Amino acid sequence: MRFKSKLATEHLQLLHNVIVPISRLTGGGGGSIGSGTTIYLDPENLRISSRGGAGSRVDGGTSQLGGAEQGAEGIACFAELIAMNGIFLEHKIESIANNVIVFDVDLVQLRTALAATLQSLGGSGGGDSGARSGPLHNSGEDARNSSFSSRNNTSYSSSSSILVVMKLAKRGGLPCLCLDTSCANGSLDVHHAIPVRILRAEEWQHHLPPLVNAPDVQLEFQLNRPLKAVIERLKNISPHIYVDGSMAGELVLRVENDAVNIRTFYDKLIPRIDDQSEQMQQSQETARCTLKVDSKKLLASLQWQSAMSRGSVSSYIVCMIENEMMVVHVVLNPEDLGFITYYIPVHYISDDDMID
Repeated sequence: MRFKSKLATEHLQLLHNVIVPISRLTGGGGGSIGSGTTIYLDPENLRISSRGGAGSRVDGGTSQLGGAEQGAEGIACFAELIAMNGIFLEHKIESIANNVIVFDVDLVQLRTALAATLQSLGGSGGGDSGARSGPLHNSGEDARNSSFSSRNNTSYSSSSSILVVMKLAKRGGLPCLCLDTSCANGSLDVHHAIPVRILRAEEWQHHLPPLVNAPDVQLEFQLNRPLKAVIERLKNISPHIYVDGSMAGELVLRVENDAVNIRTFYDKLIPRIDDQSEQMQQSQETARCTLKVDSKKLLASLQWQSAMSRGSVSSYIVCMIENEMMVVHVVLNPEDLGFITYYIPVHYISDDDMID
């Protein structure tokens, strides 16, 4: 089994910014490998499968380095990124399982290692807020022509003077995901090793996204229509939020208690209609759906709106399956780079529970 890849700063920044919001779901950082995150590698793709709250302490506390987002339990998150000219400058993967490698990892430890590496290169990985400039994707040629600077402001004429290698290797007899950064003149030498648990390739079937029915409502949001700020305010009023969606391009968020009744309206959204017969399309165009969601869970699934720069995301789609699931699908920029999808459980609503 062998995995080795080379990355430029753009690739490190991309991986860091994708991992930050997902790691907030899982928690971890306390030294436990089984923190609810499994990574799948093959020659074409890198996939990340995480479960909300899986890395939190059993006693109800949070780990020292980074606990799970409150209310994240029950949320499933699945990300897929292309490998070559996506997150890797170049890479090689070999295994007896058709060149597939699957392993468990503590995502908070990986996030910390990526942030420290970016800081040493003069990047913007010091905090969880992510980068604030430009798309987080370069082609291989662009990445080769990038220039970096170290923390002590030493400038380098080209990225060829710095080598960032991510690989699987043994450290102290234990399998680790290693991140090694070195400079040709020896002025920079940074090494990180995150313990992993190697799994059989067939075990990946237990970490696939949840199977859900076809959405009743699918609405695409542009990036200038964020939900996170509104959900943060509504969370302080009610533990539950009713989400009313219509394929007419409308979405309503509503909460109520004994003292107040609040509704927030979104219109002119883009309905996403599947390729179906004309009769079924007409039925879809009039479809409506109402979901009852825990406000904390919904907020936890929108952390990417503050953790990732606007240039790294193309758009996002809210999918609603009545009495089953709410799905938030985040399309990265460019669109063929990959995606992050959140699966949020909902409460069952009977006809008697519906509010006007």
